[in-house]
Amino acid sequence: MRLSISLILCLFLGLNTQVNAQDIQDYSWKTLSCTGEPVARHEAAFVEADGLFYLLGGRRIQEVSIFNPKTKTWTSGAKPPIELHHFQGVSYKGNIYVAGAHTGPYPHETPVKEVYMYNPKSDSWSIAFEMPKNRYRASTTASVYKNKLYIAGGIIDGHWDGHVTWFDSYDFKTGQWEILPDAPRARDHASSAVTNDKLYMLGGRVSSGKIKKVFELTIGEVDVFDFKTNTWHTLKDKIPTERAGVTAIAVKDKILFAGGESSSQKEAHNQVECLDTKTETWTAWPNMPEGRHGTQLIWYKKKLYIASGCGKRGGNPELSSILSFSKED
Repeated sequence: MRLSISLILCLFLGLNTQVNAQDIQDYSWKTLSCTGEPVARHEAAFVEADGLFYLLGGRRIQEVSIFNPKTKTWTSGAKPPIELHHFQGVSYKGNIYVAGAHTGPYPHETPVKEVYMYNPKSDSWSIAFEMPKNRYRASTTASVYKNKLYIAGGIIDGHWDGHVTWFDSYDFKTGQWEILPDAPRARDHASSAVTNDKLYMLGGRVSSGKIKKVFELTIGEVDVFDFKTNTWHTLKDKIPTERAGVTAIAVKDKILFAGGESSSQKEAHNQVECLDTKTETWTAWPNMPEGRHGTQLIWYKKKLYIASGCGKRGGNPELSSILSFSKED
């Protein structure tokens, strides 16, 4: 098992394959000791822009928490004008966008009809543009590819009902939305990642408070949109550990899939699983020291980071810790 993880890390992190196995074993998850701490939150975003990490959104109106990975220092930024939660944050040309968010309390949260933008340089919030007309929903996935924002899936009525397969793109240059082919299946609380001209939609569930199945109906299939052919297909192998409220990030040909919540356990998931998009096979990576859901992974200078989130399924306890996966720290 040690050798398997070592070889995976060599390939993934771009290390010299002649490095000895013991060196590779030095890679591990660590809880960082920092100056200051972020506002504890979940159903939020954790996004890198110009070398700084921004923890923003979450239930209640929360100030932005800003992390400097060089100094390991947390500072505070401006609060958004409204409550924004259940979204996958993305950065584009130095700004951070909040698309497909909910606002309001459980279980009938309301989709936010606007896409909000946080400008780190001016520490200010604004409405960037509106969501596509008659396709308002939240808890969508969000990814950026070639100057376009792509949002997929989501739910219309909070955690209650109204799951959709919708897939849309927004062109940052023209300011226009385009309706794209529906995804193969509806899902909310999912994540997406883009690599090699393909968008991968992973995890999630169909939250169904109406039939009292909020955590149960998780989705194992990985749906893939090919930007070159404008078509969807589904991978043969499902995710090893089904869960929602997850985070996924692409690094070269690999996608890491981490955290989440499910009906199978009260604790948030700490599993980290790696999809090799070339072979379309899954491998288990070292677990995080504590599980969490409702946040995002950041890949920066050959290190993984994850902050905040919730330690158990549902809403408590909200976490303020930040973890890194690296050789030193």
